[in-house]
Amino acid sequence: MNFETDPQVESLRKNLLDFMESHVYPAESVFEHESADAADRFASSDLPVMRGLKDEARRRGLWNLFLPGSEGAGLTNLQYAPLAEITGRSSTLAPQAMNCSAPDTGNMELLSMFGTEQQKLDWLEPLLDGRIRSSFAMTEPAVASSDATNIATSIVRDGDDYVINGRKWFITGAMNPHAKIFIVMGKTDPTAPRHRQQSMVLVPRDTPGLTVERDLTVFGYDDHHNGGHAEVSFTDVRVPASNLIGNEGDGFAIAQARLGPGRIHHCMRAIGTAERAISMMCARAEERVAFGRPLSEQGVIRDWIAESRVRVEQLRLLVLKTAWLMDTVGNKGAHTEIQAIKIATPAAVEWILDKAIQVHGAGGLSQDFFLASAYAHTRTLRFADGPDEVHKNSLARRELQRQAAERANES
Repeated sequence: MNFETDPQVESLRKNLLDFMESHVYPAESVFEHESADAADRFASSDLPVMRGLKDEARRRGLWNLFLPGSEGAGLTNLQYAPLAEITGRSSTLAPQAMNCSAPDTGNMELLSMFGTEQQKLDWLEPLLDGRIRSSFAMTEPAVASSDATNIATSIVRDGDDYVINGRKWFITGAMNPHAKIFIVMGKTDPTAPRHRQQSMVLVPRDTPGLTVERDLTVFGYDDHHNGGHAEVSFTDVRVPASNLIGNEGDGFAIAQARLGPGRIHHCMRAIGTAERAISMMCARAEERVAFGRPLSEQGVIRDWIAESRVRVEQLRLLVLKTAWLMDTVGNKGAHTEIQAIKIATPAAVEWILDKAIQVHGAGGLSQDFFLASAYAHTRTLRFADGPDEVHKNSLARRELQRQAAERANES
């Protein structure tokens, strides 16, 4: 494994670092002011500051970097990793400015892999161009959605249409009026084998019966930067049968194919969040004096800083290894490592943010610093794309099987 950046990535990295310093960081406070005065605070694409960031990202060639192949920038997972990490230093603005933010990234990958030519024309192309946003409607309030086979929303064939009934929640981006398309997962055949009951359909936002009920906050934060987290109901929602993605019964497999890259992208960006938190922690510790000496000379603070550096370096190496495996043996071959980073990264970054908040005192809890909102967002990652416990259970099962096989080979 060689994790050295190649000339293409190094050029993009320098370009991106300059973009962050000259445009993204200065835009953070401007974005908040414009959001506060906006008619719809969730319509982030309408804000002049976001339009300016997107124009600048396009001009610099920092657009759709996440998507391999001709439809995107053509980067591998390993090439994208250091770039995604940098965007995580301002995870509320940079990914969106570069058309690299969830849930659009996963939805574009899904449409690229499984969409028909017409579906790509109707929805993938405008998403790639940044003309619209999207949502992925999977999680439900009435069932334990950690087990995706529990999904109860019904998708029933009726002639040339499908009729959808159900309720979803924590649907990222759905509060944004520019989220013009919803990818909805539900059951088309409750009598089929457990992992063949689910399907996915495309539901345009303006379809009668689709209602965005309310915004859901996370620790009081509404995530207006990325279109919020909404509760959405579907009441006799009717769409053409041609809106089915793949075949009936493919929904569970499609979801797993979508979530793999999403998990590593979250981890890549989270490392950038941790790096910014460490930088802020060190700066604050140097400038603040307590009990006659700078905080940076206090043993407990130095322990936090050292431990933070160790943890983030471990995470980065594991994420890079996972990216390399995804590129060389495929997502299925990297399944164990994808689960490992999904377990390790949010917990470690959450710990680092907690210590950075502590060093900042009461101010670390406020909106005056990046840390509190970053903490709230990072905590959600222990649920997003599957909760810790599900990944740990699966990872342990695989390890038990591997160890048993090794013992059998030795006997």
